[in-house]
Amino acid sequence: MSAAAAAVLAERAAAGGPAMREAPLAVSRAAQWEWLPYMGNRAEIGGVEDRFIPSRTAEIPVRIYTPAGEGPFPALVAFHGGCWITGNIDVTDRPHRLLASITNCVVVAVNYQKAPEHPYPVPLEDCYAGYRWTTEHADELGLDRARIGVAGDSAGGNLAAAVCLVARERGEQLPAVQVLIYPALDPRLKTDSAKEFAEGFGLTTEDMRWSWRQYAPDESRRPNPLVTPAQASSLRGLPPAIVVTAGFDILRDEGRSYAERLTDEGVRTVPLHYEDSIHGFLWMAGRLEATTRMLGDVRDGLRRLWGPLRVSN
Repeated sequence: MSAAAAAVLAERAAAGGPAMREAPLAVSRAAQWEWLPYMGNRAEIGGVEDRFIPSRTAEIPVRIYTPAGEGPFPALVAFHGGCWITGNIDVTDRPHRLLASITNCVVVAVNYQKAPEHPYPVPLEDCYAGYRWTTEHADELGLDRARIGVAGDSAGGNLAAAVCLVARERGEQLPAVQVLIYPALDPRLKTDSAKEFAEGFGLTTEDMRWSWRQYAPDESRRPNPLVTPAQASSLRGLPPAIVVTAGFDILRDEGRSYAERLTDEGVRTVPLHYEDSIHGFLWMAGRLEATTRMLGDVRDGLRRLWGPLRVSN
């Protein structure tokens, strides 16, 4: 583990506080703001716009980050992490700005409704609505219709993978790419990494088990691949993928396994592994050099999958 990542873990441990599974929801949600000092400065981009869009059960907020320069731009419809329970597009403003700045993609960040008040399928329906809305408004947003993908970190990576499975299941336009950043893909949590890093590395295995129960409280629904993408019987025909994993993360092995399955089943896949890093490092650009390095690698992965991209840095 890098010295910087170890220092972040030590600081968070010293700050104390209850485990997520033991804390009131309001406490866990407020605690997300404690990550703000780790996120670094706000990246300069061309423009930011907030809108509300229709989902099946609500009007939901989206925030649109547009790079500087002339379009049409590729786009990533982004779903933030937070165990399906915490986080929002305000908390994750800086990571999404940085994603737009480094990749030179328009980023449409979706503020999906949260469990446990809104368990599966509501968060997934909101994310799929955000993806569909972006494709339907591509001309208005100055987008390249052939390059509209999805991206997500942790629980958001689960939702991004599931959006691709929904589109395939419904026979609708597939995302042009899926960027899965240390995604949560399997509630069984029986991998070596889930055991080895169960405590003391940020996200704990027991908190993750608890989070899965909030998102999908009906156990009979958890084997559904739209809940648990790792249990999909086939990954053939899914969009090309970039799959990011961290060396000291309980979700490491399930992410690497998913990337291997995608490759084996004929999906063009760019695996990106950061051996010295920890879960959640997308939110740590102010402290970990691995964050900007990873986003640069994502940009380069998009070039490999999509062809040349105009980049501003």
